[in-house]
Amino acid sequence: MENSILEQKGVKKGLSDEIATRKRALNFYSLANILPDPDIVLRKQGKDMRVYKELLCDPHVFACIQSRKSGVLSLEWDINRGSDKDKNAKLVEDLLKKLDTQKLINDILDATQFGFQPLEIIWKKNKAGYIIPEKVIAKPPEWFCFNDDNNLKFRTKENYYGEIVPDKKFLLAQNNPSYENPYGERTLSRCFWAVTFKKGGLKFWVVFTEKYGMPHLIGKHPRGATKEETNSLADMLEEMVQDAIAVIPDDSSVEIQEANKSSSAEIYDKLINKMNAEISKAILGQTLTTEIGSTGSYAAANTHMQVRQDIIDSDKKLVECVINQLIKWIYEINFSNAEVPVFEMYAPEDVDLELAQRDKILSETGVKFTKEYFIKNYGLEDEDFDIREDLIPLNQPNFKEFKEDISVPGQEQIEELFKFLSESELPKQAQNMLSPLISLFDNCESYEEAYELLTDKNLKSKKFEESIQKALFLSELMGRADGLDE
Repeated sequence: MENSILEQKGVKKGLSDEIATRKRALNFYSLANILPDPDIVLRKQGKDMRVYKELLCDPHVFACIQSRKSGVLSLEWDINRGSDKDKNAKLVEDLLKKLDTQKLINDILDATQFGFQPLEIIWKKNKAGYIIPEKVIAKPPEWFCFNDDNNLKFRTKENYYGEIVPDKKFLLAQNNPSYENPYGERTLSRCFWAVTFKKGGLKFWVVFTEKYGMPHLIGKHPRGATKEETNSLADMLEEMVQDAIAVIPDDSSVEIQEANKSSSAEIYDKLINKMNAEISKAILGQTLTTEIGSTGSYAAANTHMQVRQDIIDSDKKLVECVINQLIKWIYEINFSNAEVPVFEMYAPEDVDLELAQRDKILSETGVKFTKEYFIKNYGLEDEDFDIREDLIPLNQPNFKEFKEDISVPGQEQIEELFKFLSESELPKQAQNMLSPLISLFDNCESYEEAYELLTDKNLKSKKFEESIQKALFLSELMGRADGLDE
């Protein structure tokens, strides 16, 4: 039916069908519809994924993995961040908290190590009648495989070739999967040979230390000594290594010969450091966040930290994708027509100290900020804080009370003088001075003519100047008198 509709619209049948498939590929073969794991290391070693779990015993591998995981586990999470949550979204939020979200995120991040991580969901009906996940359990990935269509299969004792898992039963976290490789990319696969060579180097280094780390004891006895005497001297020397005490015949001797092989020991040290650096790059993408090395700089460390942060951001998206798939299934089962909320992880924002100091200074000068300002600039939520109206800014006087309660000697006289000058005498003098000038300018035909007529004789500003001088003189006297009173 669908093909016929496409043909009516001018789309050929071949364009709507998948042509390049595994079943038709020239160099692809599968056994009982099981997709072979394309991991090169596992294929050459003839082993399964369990060999990678042994690599976690290496301290450096474990430290790098914990560093990568902690970058995501330290993030905060929210449902519909920054938006109002309806009843269903709050139900999902409470559900994730009960499921121990930290452990769930940690289990999902195992996909970065092993390529993929299946998580089985145990559904249960609650008291309100909703079908919700009671548990989400991470299962060993070596129990599972994929078929030719990249569908997950669970291998059982009854069915070695695996059975397709039921719908909405298993969450599947995959690290950079592709059509060719649904098993995902494994960081531990890139660490396999580095850890192997490191173990070999440590083994030879221990042997080297045992051989050259302690001085050699050489025992000498007469040429005619019997075999029993030779063996007895060798036994005494062996005990002497432990106790540094021996009893030998007076015609025998013991010499201590020390070995100087420090330059040879550096070879093993360099090998192990090189392998650790390769492990760091495979897991974290860089080296300076786990080992400083003999050289380095602040700028280089910041660059390496940024590389690590990019990997953490990628892992964060993997976690968000898996948990959002779980939320989508919850809504499909319980709230089919509702809008699905979004699970999001984010880093807690640090307060901008420069901005906070600036705002503190402004608030001390009397500036009052709104809640919208704090929400926009400090990432706060509306329900997280209130602005108090009863607080006077620190070190800021209340000018209203200051004006009402504090009286300055002579202030009333100055205000009366200012009132007299502003309301009567000065306006009158200014009017007498400016009226002739305005009439004079009205009769002028050019700026040059007005400039020539603008003289002291026409200005008549003598009385105005005398009034200003009197006001200044009285103000100065009043100020001096107040100073003497104090």
